[in-house]
Amino acid sequence: MEKIIDLHIHTNCSDGQLSPMEVIDKAVDNHVSVISIADHDTIDAYSDELFEYAKEKGIRIIPGVEISTKIKKCGIHVLGYCYDFNNREFLDRLDSLRNARHNYLHAVAKKLEELGYVVHTDELDKIEAVTKAHISLDVISNSDNCELLMREFGHIPNKGEFIETVMNEGCPAYVEKDTITPRDAAILIHNAGGKVVLAHPVAYKYEDGLDDNDISELVSDMKADGLEANYIYIDRNNNKINEINHWNRFAKAHQLPVTIGSDFHKEDGIHPTIGLLGEDISLTDDDISSILVWLSE
Repeated sequence: MEKIIDLHIHTNCSDGQLSPMEVIDKAVDNHVSVISIADHDTIDAYSDELFEYAKEKGIRIIPGVEISTKIKKCGIHVLGYCYDFNNREFLDRLDSLRNARHNYLHAVAKKLEELGYVVHTDELDKIEAVTKAHISLDVISNSDNCELLMREFGHIPNKGEFIETVMNEGCPAYVEKDTITPRDAAILIHNAGGKVVLAHPVAYKYEDGLDDNDISELVSDMKADGLEANYIYIDRNNNKINEINHWNRFAKAHQLPVTIGSDFHKEDGIHPTIGLLGEDISLTDDDISSILVWLSE
């Protein structure tokens, strides 16, 4: 199989569309040889059956997770790789963060309903790791909300636009969620024997106004082991932003190994697919080998 890797994929165990097994099938279809499922605050995608299925299909799996954290300025996502599945502190904290998501769901649904939106709270509550994306998609895809959405936005917004306009900090349906800091998430991952990677720094630039100095302070405070530099960002207007060269230079200047991730959730013709096929990005076999060696150290 061709040497293509993707270390940031979501499944329906959090806010992705495909099951873990379907992700393996998609990786095979896309000629991807190494993947990591990095669901939000959960490692429920991982099972003996998944590892066995991946082995049968010739796919190597690197255990991953994406922990949602908060600093004063914005939310930050911290990727963890190659952790100990049996670390009790790690498992318990992920479980508490997952429960916090459901408390958040009910609080934000109440605010959205007060604004006039219809929210399928009971259905959303069935999702193990419910996220803002789930809630937003539920609202914008519900025909009962069309009139209000058209009045407020002038069109039916995509989920990112709805989140940034209605649900984020300073917005009418903002609810503070029980979370942890990037530093605490990094400590949690390190204590479980894992590697810590700052996810998609390009996103914080365009969504939250963080500059290179902010990111430098962040990776220093986290004691990050690596940076997800090879990442294609899609903004709220579905514009594709490729700053891979910049973030690779940043990583080199800070002596940080880099990773690559599609942040795949579903096939929509806009966001990168598993393996980032067709994107303006290329890693040599040596680059890929270096990433894999570093993760296995």
